[in-house]
Amino acid sequence: MKRLRWQILVVAVTLVIVSLLLLSQQPVSVITLPEAAPGGIYTEAVVGSMARLNPMLDWNNPVDRDINRLLFSGLIKFDSRGLPLPDLADAWGASADGTIYNFSIRPNAFWHDGQPVTSDDVIFTIELIKSGGSLFPQDIKDLWAQVEIRKLDDKTLQVKLPEPFAPFLDYATFGIVPRHLLADIPADQLSVADFNLNPIGSGPYQFDRLLTSGGQITGVVLTANQNYFLRPPFIEQVIFRFYPTSAAAFDAYKRGEALGISQLTSDILEAALREQRLSVYTSRLPQMGMVFLNNNNPNVAFLQNANVRRALLLGLNRTIIVSHILRGQAIIADGPILPGSWAYYDELEKFPYDPDAAMQLLKAEGFILPAGGEVREKDGQPLSLSLLHPNTEVHTRIAQAIQSDWALIGVRVDLQAVTYDALVNDYLSTRNYQAALVDLNTSRTPDPDPYLFWHQSESTGGQNYSQWDNRTASEFLEVARTSADFAERARLYRNFQVVFAKDLPSLPLYYPVYSYGVDAQVRGVQIAPLYDTSDRLSLITEWFLITRRTLEQPESPTIAP
Repeated sequence: MKRLRWQILVVAVTLVIVSLLLLSQQPVSVITLPEAAPGGIYTEAVVGSMARLNPMLDWNNPVDRDINRLLFSGLIKFDSRGLPLPDLADAWGASADGTIYNFSIRPNAFWHDGQPVTSDDVIFTIELIKSGGSLFPQDIKDLWAQVEIRKLDDKTLQVKLPEPFAPFLDYATFGIVPRHLLADIPADQLSVADFNLNPIGSGPYQFDRLLTSGGQITGVVLTANQNYFLRPPFIEQVIFRFYPTSAAAFDAYKRGEALGISQLTSDILEAALREQRLSVYTSRLPQMGMVFLNNNNPNVAFLQNANVRRALLLGLNRTIIVSHILRGQAIIADGPILPGSWAYYDELEKFPYDPDAAMQLLKAEGFILPAGGEVREKDGQPLSLSLLHPNTEVHTRIAQAIQSDWALIGVRVDLQAVTYDALVNDYLSTRNYQAALVDLNTSRTPDPDPYLFWHQSESTGGQNYSQWDNRTASEFLEVARTSADFAERARLYRNFQVVFAKDLPSLPLYYPVYSYGVDAQVRGVQIAPLYDTSDRLSLITEWFLITRRTLEQPESPTIAP
């Protein structure tokens, strides 16, 4: 009996201890988390008008490209850093010498009408690109004209280049069109084909209908492609409505006609930022403002001096240009490769506004201010140059700011406004200039290859308008252009940027940015550097309007020993 009472006592004490421990713990709670769910309608107020929904014809119309971005797929696409990703091609490989590419098309890739996407569609599309029926630039047509294409089977094809060309994958992003619907249409009749207003693609959204009013197309309705080769998008329907200006699109948003605005221009940006429900996204455009300096003009021989060029950059108050003239819609440029690119070098030398350092450099090179003078001289020759600039209001104001900044360090600048066509054709192409304010546009070319603008072989008949003749830089560009190894190319471009920053053959000013707005109720929107304005929609399959609740039970608390 004594032994039994002792056992009962032990059990009772144990139960009391366990009860006290359990009472000391927090109650288990169940947390509900929002999760993206299919459904909802997203309407975007688009600035501009639609013409034809055909990727062979959209080169010059950003609105068409916005819509085609959702309707059609390319062999590959690019991420925000400019690195290639699978699209219709789920895999590709290149030969060791970089001249042969094999592409494998996804087995579950289908056109919106249910027909499979095949190698024949890709080859047919390339033939269309080369034809007079497409609106692709001539340099792209010329490239494809030199390429040999071979069908290996229904889902595999081979592309053979005449020589290694690492940026080739840039040319494989074109929207592929269905051969079975367009093969019987002559290339010169492509622009008037019914297909252009009733397109069939293979993208995440498919064409539903046009919206019209008074005989004019006012919008287009797309619905989610449930048979998309990747996960179908969450948003069930996307509607694009067209407006003539950014201000009109903004007004449509305020009236509740849209949840997004394709472009917020500087005239409405401040008002847009005050809208509590509107999320404003800003991203770098594939453009750069720059002052080209003619390194081979005997009338301004001082521009051949790297220290003089450095002084000119140090003497530019680019912060004022960006904040006041461009209203904050740009970021200061450091070099010739776009920030955000896989090839951009973060540690590149920066050039803050420092007029005192600029004047010291000029003085050290023998350019002195004569008594009572305002323009520096050396051996009786004034430090003076002419600056060409496009005859727009913004470019004129930037040129005037440059003129004022350089006057402060003793450099006289004579301004000359010309049309942009004249600037390129009559002055840059002929090398008949001293300095020129220009905009470099590298849209739709995620590969950063700067060969055309800075390689010494392009200094006479190409686009090396500065006539920069630096063998070391050119060697980096040559090898980087032929290597298929991205790590090796990144190293070579890093070295190139270091040489550029040391020599400064021309003066980088700013990278323009693009702003667009999306209502806060649209979730999953992400910001990325743009290589085309349609890239703002590149991740639209991740956007969502509808959520469902999922249960999450936190981990049981543990008892410390």
